[in-house]
Amino acid sequence: MTGRRRSYLEHWAPLHKMSVEDATANFPKEAGIARHGEPEEIAELMAFLVSPAARWMTGSTLRMDGGEVKSV
Repeated sequence: MTGRRRSYLEHWAPLHKMSVEDATANFPKEAGIARHGEPEEIAELMAFLVSPAARWMTGSTLRMDGGEVKSV
């Protein structure tokens, strides 16, 4: 749950005639994810990517969305 997601829900909720609180609670279920992610979870991936452990990674795209976008 980041500022960007909160802003999205604040815009989206009134368009769907619901409160921001209801939209926030219902969004994971509607998106097919278990829960909202936390900024710390993204930070952990970023820490790995800038660490020596990721030195062999090149040209990769990593999507962290809890499975919101279905992919292989």
